[in-house]
Amino acid sequence: MLLHIDLQDFKTHSGYTCHLHVTYQLFGEPLGTAPVVLVNHALTGNSSITGENGWWSDLIGVDKAIDTSCYTILAMDIPGNGYDNNQNHLVLNYRAFTNSDIAKVQIALLEHLDIKKLFAIIGGSLGGQIAWELATQRPNLADHLIPIATDWKATDWVIAQCHIQDSLLNHSQKPIYDARIHAMTFYRTPASFKEKFNRTKKEASLYNIQSWLDHHGKRLSERFSIASYKLMNQLLLTADITKGKQSFNEAVSQLTAKVHLVAIDTDGLFLADEIYDTHLALQETGITSSYHEINSIHGHDAFLIEYEQLAAIVQPIFQKQLCHK
Repeated sequence: MLLHIDLQDFKTHSGYTCHLHVTYQLFGEPLGTAPVVLVNHALTGNSSITGENGWWSDLIGVDKAIDTSCYTILAMDIPGNGYDNNQNHLVLNYRAFTNSDIAKVQIALLEHLDIKKLFAIIGGSLGGQIAWELATQRPNLADHLIPIATDWKATDWVIAQCHIQDSLLNHSQKPIYDARIHAMTFYRTPASFKEKFNRTKKEASLYNIQSWLDHHGKRLSERFSIASYKLMNQLLLTADITKGKQSFNEAVSQLTAKVHLVAIDTDGLFLADEIYDTHLALQETGITSSYHEINSIHGHDAFLIEYEQLAAIVQPIFQKQLCHK
């Protein structure tokens, strides 16, 4: 069930003040009876993380790696993602927002729900960036931080891709369609395309890869608003937990959570080397960090495809003996 709170006079770090309508969902055990896990969604995702239409149902559910019979699962929609289908709740001044502001919204939601401690914060891609931001803004909040296929910063490569996306979204005649089919090329890999299509054709003048890209472009155009896409792309672009700090070491200096980094060996958006460097930097600061790597030909999207590998990585963190039952 979609729940909501309203944040009146919410002020972003850039100084922009607005009204935010925040939607969220709770799954698993009743709030207050079990450890709480916060799950952050990715760019075109939403708070439906488990159940029939849940985008992480293979990972989260009864007897799954994150067992909903042992935990309370909290999932918040990034304000403006349009999941409640109310045009009045979209965020139009998207350039005023950064990931830091979304973490601030999450803190307000946690205070509203009287949640003072999280067992874990977990998220993939954009959701992982926000998880980094929340964990460093509230360094004692969570026992475990699990950023998957993501980084605490937007690298020059990520900034470049987001810049192209922003240009498409603002100048194309088919903005969502064009931005989506461009994005699908760096979410996947040449090997992934070859395995799936191998130059086969849907019809004489149309390769199956072209048809597949068309399908994704059209499907997102039907279910996602341009305002939402612009905002999510802006957030992806502006990730940086060191903003206002002297260094990465200062940003994470108070962090008490155990950090479990998950990279994908073929990820062309958030490179595994960058994530491994973060692992080394965390260890140098004395923070407990572990590095895991998913092997896949599917690139960045592997965090939504390689469930068995991902489950094997996270299940020990959510092991059964921690279950309250």
